[in-house]
Amino acid sequence: MPVFDFNDVPEKERTAECTYTTFSSNNSNPTPEQPIMVLDNQKRKWQHHSCGRFTNPVKRTAFEFEEEDGTVSADILQIDARFVSLLKWLGENHITVRLSGENQEDGYAVYKIREIAFGGGTKLSAEDGFLQFMIERLLASSAPVEEESEEETDELGDDMKLTSLQSITDFMTCAGRTLPENIRLWARRNLAVARSHEVSPEERRHAQRALSIMMNIQWKNNYFESIDPKEARRILDEELYGMERVKQRIIETIIQINRTHTLPAYGLLLVGPAGTGKSQIAYAVARILKLPWTTLDMSSINDPEQLTGSSRIYANAKPGIIMEAFSMAGESNLVFIINELDKAASGKGNGNPADVLLTLLDNLGFTDNYMECMIPTGGVYPIATANDKSQISAPLMSRFAVIDIPDYTAEEKKIIFSRYALPKVLRRMSLRPEECILTDEGLDAVIELHMKTSGIRDLEQAAEHIAANALYQIEVDHLEKVVFTAEMVKKLLA
Repeated sequence: MPVFDFNDVPEKERTAECTYTTFSSNNSNPTPEQPIMVLDNQKRKWQHHSCGRFTNPVKRTAFEFEEEDGTVSADILQIDARFVSLLKWLGENHITVRLSGENQEDGYAVYKIREIAFGGGTKLSAEDGFLQFMIERLLASSAPVEEESEEETDELGDDMKLTSLQSITDFMTCAGRTLPENIRLWARRNLAVARSHEVSPEERRHAQRALSIMMNIQWKNNYFESIDPKEARRILDEELYGMERVKQRIIETIIQINRTHTLPAYGLLLVGPAGTGKSQIAYAVARILKLPWTTLDMSSINDPEQLTGSSRIYANAKPGIIMEAFSMAGESNLVFIINELDKAASGKGNGNPADVLLTLLDNLGFTDNYMECMIPTGGVYPIATANDKSQISAPLMSRFAVIDIPDYTAEEKKIIFSRYALPKVLRRMSLRPEECILTDEGLDAVIELHMKTSGIRDLEQAAEHIAANALYQIEVDHLEKVVFTAEMVKKLLA
């Protein structure tokens, strides 16, 4: 009589059993109290560090622990909704991982998942930090909406770059929802091109390169946390002397961000003579906003294509400077410091580089010819500098809140030189203040010699010259100190 064994029923005929419920979380730093997932520990308590694999989701949602007495399975009871796709991917590809968790009353609370290079993992991209890269991106993202279905510091996920098609595909599967919708659709189309054998190898290479650039940018939302105005004022006072009107305008911007939690509709245009600290103001604002910053020197841009990139029809095509700035910053929220904006209209190529900036400054999105995708710019805060605003076109001027920065007065230059420039140089040269003394008449002489020069760069060079001369006399002539009178200053700096 034949014997029938129903254990051999094909996998596709079995009904998958889901043992877990999902919960929403925006927590970016999992702990035992706020874990990634919770496993059943009623029958057995699990070790703090445990190795094993997630089961294939077509069978049962569980984790198979590799214990000394064999493999023991435990159901998954709860899981952060952001990690559901990642869980399925780990199970489908039989990737061995190490869990870090803690036994609690309601189960084994898992707060860290790390890849293990050995153990027969079938995915090349499961090694070398790729899993950690995806987990950090998922933790940095917000909890999915309903309708959409650190102990070790030597391995940082963002050190991993997505370059291979396999890693890009897996990232799209597990963490694709962290991308803006238009970029997600763009990525799927470019993946199809990169895999296709019906297009030229050059097209496939360009598609893969564009995907790698886009996937390695952290696309953040445009919500900005509140900024302490007192701390902002402290940073401004630390970086700049005087300029009360400029500082007030920046604090007004900070208060506006605190009320709306979004960036202002207009960036800042700082107009003033050379050497008045315009770039220093821009760096201070980036520091206050706690954003990465990138600089764009318009005096060196001769062709609009340098900003917009070249079309992929060319063999040597590449992204433009603006897209590369996003790639270097590693995120979509950043401060764009545009130096020498008044030089932007003097393009020597086939167009006006200034026109390219208009779409970037509108915060509606910027399109790079190489990427062929609209880049969200809602998190970009532009700060431009210029010497002569009459050289800037009216459309470009209308995109900025203009702040005129006047030159320093004689009294301001005197304070800046005596309190900041000279002490800074003395510290750098390891000179004590009592070794290099500048008399009041000597200070007046320094300011008199630099009254007709704009900014304070010449003052800083004068401080460097005086300190170097003092050091020379102390070392060569074996003097204990050098006192600079007006006559000595004029002779030295004339």
